[in-house]
Amino acid sequence: MTKTPAFGRLIPAMITPFKPDLDLDLARAQQLAVRLVEGGADALVVNGTTGESPTVFYPQKIDLFKAAIEAVGEKVPLIANVGDNCTADSIDFACEVAELGIDGIMLVVPYYNKPPQEGLYRHFKSIAQAVEVPVILYNIPGRCVINMEVETTLRLAHEVENIVAIKEASGNFEQIKAIIDGAPEGFAVYSGDDEATLPIMELGGWGVISTIANVAPARMKEIITAMVQGDHTKALAAHLKLQPLMKELFIAANPIMVKEAMKLLAFDCGGVRLPLVDATAEQSAGLAEVMRAVGVLE
Repeated sequence: MTKTPAFGRLIPAMITPFKPDLDLDLARAQQLAVRLVEGGADALVVNGTTGESPTVFYPQKIDLFKAAIEAVGEKVPLIANVGDNCTADSIDFACEVAELGIDGIMLVVPYYNKPPQEGLYRHFKSIAQAVEVPVILYNIPGRCVINMEVETTLRLAHEVENIVAIKEASGNFEQIKAIIDGAPEGFAVYSGDDEATLPIMELGGWGVISTIANVAPARMKEIITAMVQGDHTKALAAHLKLQPLMKELFIAANPIMVKEAMKLLAFDCGGVRLPLVDATAEQSAGLAEVMRAVGVLE
């Protein structure tokens, strides 16, 4: 079985804009989607963790997906984050979302339940087989408590035709390398951590599903392009220039600092919903200093 990566190499995990009352700001979401595409995004993940998926409920998710499709659906592929920690609910929602005309879906490892590896396999297989669109798996043990092991990922990659990629945020490069080496041709391994993009691509990874690309899409595109062209020196130099901001955006739970960065860039996307809280004045000042130092803010 040969799979073909369909989503490109730079995929911003788009934040979800809110109004001052924290209702969805769909108009701003559309403006942001256009901004990211113009900045070099090859595709967009809509309402992932960076998009505050735990506090954006199903009807609002649908509204957000529709808005993104309307804004940029003819320009880049759109990937809807639909996975939850209930398999039956995820199947129902994935089927509903697939009918919107979305280009792919992303499914995160179920959180809190702590399923065994066989449970992960059946969960992802059941959802993927219920739809015809391509599926990206998402492994992030730091948020989900458990790690999806190499054998489970490869089993899914080889056995389920429309599972075409994984966003790997385990931080385990030995595991990531084993997935890259063992996956069917064309199965894409994306970094789920901006700082890990270079080493993962050096191992044979395809690209990144990026947080910092909300703030500096063109700068992240520069790193990716240099890697694809084989200019590792240029890629490393661009990475090192941007790395301080990659770190600073995660001094608080994502996307607190990303939304603050957008405010500083005069592209306000609102605050975050509880239980997250907005950046403090001290955090904002420190962020602005780093953004100026890396050349993102004047």
